[in-house]
Amino acid sequence: MTTFTIDNDSNITAFAALEDALNHGIGSTVGAFSTEKELTKLSAAWPIARFADVWNGFAGVVPFDSLKPVKKFTDRKAAIARIWKAIQALTPAPAQHAAPSAQHLAKDTPKKARATRQATAKDGATGAKSARTGSKTAQVVAMLQRKNGANLAEIMDKMGWQKHTVRGFMAGAMKKAGYAVESFKPDGGERTYRINS
Repeated sequence: MTTFTIDNDSNITAFAALEDALNHGIGSTVGAFSTEKELTKLSAAWPIARFADVWNGFAGVVPFDSLKPVKKFTDRKAAIARIWKAIQALTPAPAQHAAPSAQHLAKDTPKKARATRQATAKDGATGAKSARTGSKTAQVVAMLQRKNGANLAEIMDKMGWQKHTVRGFMAGAMKKAGYAVESFKPDGGERTYRINS
């Protein structure tokens, strides 16, 4: 069953299973939900304006390009129903390769082979780990190390990611890898990310 997480910036990310969502480990995650009822419970204390923030965070962005931003929702029930219906279009993030849980070991199912991870040296200047050549992290790091960095649209286009995935990657994977990513918005420009060498 697909599990969704929502962070402090109202970004929603889809995962193939709850375990994947828990292994993802973005520190700003506020909660996880797998059903419309769980979303209702999670959002019970939200101010009504937060629903518009959540909606407007993905409205107009692929695969939500047919959705229009809203100023406000008239009630919680309508907001939750529309958000729940819309996020069904999200593709779950790839599963994290973690050790099997005790629940999985207890079952008589064949174990999946664990992916081996190539050891990477630390970069002495920044304290960040060197990304594996050709990995998604390495591709994004190369874009962000350019003089002017890379804007949100460039990263989305190159990586085939959605807006919320880019933001989550910057807040989670890049921080976890030890990179200090600068985020800025030039006058009249688009959100841009950069790693200062």
